[in-house]
Amino acid sequence: MHSKFTSQEMAHYARHFNLPEIGIEGQLRLKQARVLYIGAGGLGSAALPYLTAAGVGTIGMIDPDVVEASNLQRQTLYSYADIGKQKVLCALSRLQQLNPAITINIYAEKLTEKNALEIISQYDIIADGSDNFATRYLVNDACFHLNKPHVYAAISQFSGQCTVFTAQNGPCYRCLFDTPPPPDLMPNCAEGGVLGVLPALIGSIQATEVIKLITNIGKPLINRLLLINALDMSFREIAIFQNPHCRLCHDHEAFDTLPRYEEIACHHSVKNFPDELSVFELKNLLQTQSDILLLDVREPFEFQICHLNGTLIPLNTLSNNLSNLDANRHIVVYCKSGVRSMRAVKFLKANGFNQVSNLKGGIIEWINQIDPTMTRY
Repeated sequence: MHSKFTSQEMAHYARHFNLPEIGIEGQLRLKQARVLYIGAGGLGSAALPYLTAAGVGTIGMIDPDVVEASNLQRQTLYSYADIGKQKVLCALSRLQQLNPAITINIYAEKLTEKNALEIISQYDIIADGSDNFATRYLVNDACFHLNKPHVYAAISQFSGQCTVFTAQNGPCYRCLFDTPPPPDLMPNCAEGGVLGVLPALIGSIQATEVIKLITNIGKPLINRLLLINALDMSFREIAIFQNPHCRLCHDHEAFDTLPRYEEIACHHSVKNFPDELSVFELKNLLQTQSDILLLDVREPFEFQICHLNGTLIPLNTLSNNLSNLDANRHIVVYCKSGVRSMRAVKFLKANGFNQVSNLKGGIIEWINQIDPTMTRY
C-alpha cells in the first residue's frame, strides 16, 4: 500500500494506477487538486460524478436552484424524491456515497460579482456548467483576473461545445462572444428544449478535460473549440484565437468595469422590448381590473399541465390568430419562464397591439411566488 493512499483508495483507483500516463503520481495530483464546478444541472450531473470517482481531492459546487420534475429527464444526479430540495444538498449526498475519501464543498447560492472572486480564488481549476450568459461571462472574467484555467461547456437542443481557457495570453470567452445575443433569440433549456442524453456526453468530455489539466496528460482543448451535433453525431473542431479588440484578455480591463450580461440585456430591453409585469403586479391587476386578457403562448401539452385563466395561442400560431385578439384590451402574455412571451409581445407590438405586457418569469415565477399548489414542470 502506498503511504499517500489508504487500502480502500488503492482499490478504488486501481485502474488509474495501471495507466502509465496517470499512475501513482497522476493520482496524487488528482488527490491534491481543488476543482470548482459551476452549476449542478445537466452538465454537472455527468461531470461531477466522474470528477468525484476519479479522486479529485476537493470539489466545490455552486448552484442556487432546487430540483424540479422537468430536470429529471437529463439531470441524473436526482430523483423524484429530491423534487423541491436544494440541488447541491442532493448532489452532495450522492457524491459522498460515490467516493467518501474526497472533500466536497457546497454553495447553495448564485454566483455574483460580489462572491465570484472570493469563491473562485479557493480553487485550482474552474469548470463552467452554467446555463446562462450572465454566469458564463462572470466566470470567464473572474478566472482571467485570478489566472485560473477554466473548462467551458455548453449545450442547446441537440448540440454542445467544450473548450479550455487558460487565462494566459487569451483567448477567453469574450473572444468567442464579445456580446451576448438578445435574450429573445437565445432560448434556455426550459424554452428551447434539450436532448436528455446530450449533457451526459458533453459533461463527460468536460470532466475529461479537467482530469487532463490536473494530471498534465494528453492535449487539452486549449485554443480549440470542440463542437458536437448529436443528430448526425458529428464532432468538429475549430481553432480559436485572441480577439485583438477583447476588452478582457487583450486590453486587461478591470474586473469591476467590464459590462455584464444583465447590463447588456437591460440595454436590449429598453430599446426593443415593452414593459414587463411582475407576478405580484399581475395579481394586483387581476384583482382590480376586469379587462385583462391573459394570453398563454406555450404548447397545448404545457397548458394541460398547468395554466392561468385566459386564452391559449401557441407562439408558432400567433400570426394566424391576431383576429382573435382584442387590441383594445390590456393583454398580458406568459409562457413557462418569460422568453417565448417576450417574443410574442414584440410581435404583437409590431402588429398594432399597444397595450401588451410580458409576465416576467412566466408561470414558473407565478408558481414560486403566488400559487405553489400548481403543478411545476
